[in-house]
Amino acid sequence: MRRSALAAVAAIGSASLLLSACSKADDNGGDGNKSAGANAATKGVVNASSQKGGTVTYELSDVPDSFDPGNTYYAYMYNLSRLFARPLMTFKPGAGEEGNTLVPDLAEKAGEPSDGGKTWTYKIRSGLKFQDGTPITSKDVKYAVERSNFARDVLSLGPNYFQQFMEGGKAYKGPYKDKSAEGLKSIETPDDTTIVFKLNRPFQEFDYLVATPQTAPVPKAKDTGIDYVKSIVSSGSYKFQSYDEGKQAVLVKNENWDPKTDPLRKQYPDKIVVKLKVNPETIDQDVQAGDAIDLGGTGVQAATQAKVVNSADLKANTDNTYGGRLVYLAINNQVAPFDKVECRKAVEYAIDKVSVQTAEGGPIRGDIATTVLPPDITGYQKADVYATDGNKGDVAKAKEQLKACGKTTINTNISARSDRPQEIDAATAIIASLKKVGINASLKQYPSGKYFTDYAGVPTFDKKQNIGLHMMQWGADWNSGYGFLQQILHGDAIGTSGNTNLSYLNDKQVNEMLEKAIATEDDTTRNGLYGQIDKRAMDLAALVPLTYFKVLLYRPSGYTNLVSTAAFSGQYDYLNIGTTKK
Repeated sequence: MRRSALAAVAAIGSASLLLSACSKADDNGGDGNKSAGANAATKGVVNASSQKGGTVTYELSDVPDSFDPGNTYYAYMYNLSRLFARPLMTFKPGAGEEGNTLVPDLAEKAGEPSDGGKTWTYKIRSGLKFQDGTPITSKDVKYAVERSNFARDVLSLGPNYFQQFMEGGKAYKGPYKDKSAEGLKSIETPDDTTIVFKLNRPFQEFDYLVATPQTAPVPKAKDTGIDYVKSIVSSGSYKFQSYDEGKQAVLVKNENWDPKTDPLRKQYPDKIVVKLKVNPETIDQDVQAGDAIDLGGTGVQAATQAKVVNSADLKANTDNTYGGRLVYLAINNQVAPFDKVECRKAVEYAIDKVSVQTAEGGPIRGDIATTVLPPDITGYQKADVYATDGNKGDVAKAKEQLKACGKTTINTNISARSDRPQEIDAATAIIASLKKVGINASLKQYPSGKYFTDYAGVPTFDKKQNIGLHMMQWGADWNSGYGFLQQILHGDAIGTSGNTNLSYLNDKQVNEMLEKAIATEDDTTRNGLYGQIDKRAMDLAALVPLTYFKVLLYRPSGYTNLVSTAAFSGQYDYLNIGTTKK
């Protein structure tokens, strides 16, 4: 969900200049994006404008996992949450790979490491306030990390890096059970502007970790646990005016946000409306009519894709980019008979990846994948462990592996998200491939908002429902092998619910190599380890890479400051989008 190599802090000064440097669109309106051309937002800001006022509308086909910044793990929510939740670090609002540039947000500057990368110290900016005018202190950041990472029985979503890496993290049960005033001892707040993280081992990419919304401050007195989503206290440029669960959220300007403490946000629109559970095809229509932005960033639907790409005028308003994402089939290592590697290898050989690519919308929606790491993620090494002629599968080799597994047929289920038509189409193509070799899979559909909390991410549910295969799409938390691999391959990422390691892989060698990599200071050596981890996962047939996903976004007219960022899987950066419509 995030991403790339640490950049100079001085880059933060250029972030505000970007909007005025990349487009000549008139500040008073006009559809500057109409003449920008295809892929313009992957190269610079389209329809740049400082015009204020109006309403920016986002639409989503389901509901998000949560609006709570400490209980979310979808890239689009990481992106949107920055409007009301400021983490210690964040990503520069720049085009393409420039968007991977890490810059300070709540913090004054990047973290200061010591003790070989086991201790990280941050100073937060002075003058910061919550929406009610109370000061934001380092203790609010400490509390936010404690509630989001350690009370996993209450807030199960989001990554659990802090729990894994903080001293005493495995034993600490979170602030709802810990009634002491001290909290987790390895997060120190010697004064109101200093926060110190003491790790149990070196973490060379820790600045990326504090760029998650889990470090956005939360006032302890206002926290209501799982119900905090109904009354989120803003630290950003916008605050919640209303939240109608499952239907709509409305954000308005936060009058206690001070631009002097924030070089990134511009607070352009008066209001931001997020509409939920909108039909995907309706979202397409609204986006092309200039009435909304596709919040999920999944792009043009298959039903309207041909219309868009075959029209020169419509295609000129699209952005087609990778964004560090992989579409894959997770093979559940804990559901029999896929607890045997030979049965997993049978799935690897059986799938016709061309049919899957076609179901997703063709090459414009992604290239055939053969590795866990996408080509635009640091550490990628080209390989194809289960090569087949034309990537169309090999029935004979698949049956050979089934025989080695002691099977001639397998009956299983495959999960997919019900509000994602292309994912369902891809799953249907996979089912057809598997049937040819004797693997009979039935499709089970679940809503994306609960996919990880209630269904595919719950190991007991998968075993009970005999779900051995899971449709999955993954984008890096940050642009490195660790930022991509850890939460989908490391055994420590497995919990009782909210899992993103849908392969349920817990391999000692993979775990140890990931730990060794993140502790290694030399970039070349660290990146080489990521390639070895990728190969090990493929040798174990933990998952079937399907396509290196490419998003096809449509730029709605009338919206300003549109820029496709690699930091959020190619989505438009939501931080400073405005509108010329009143």
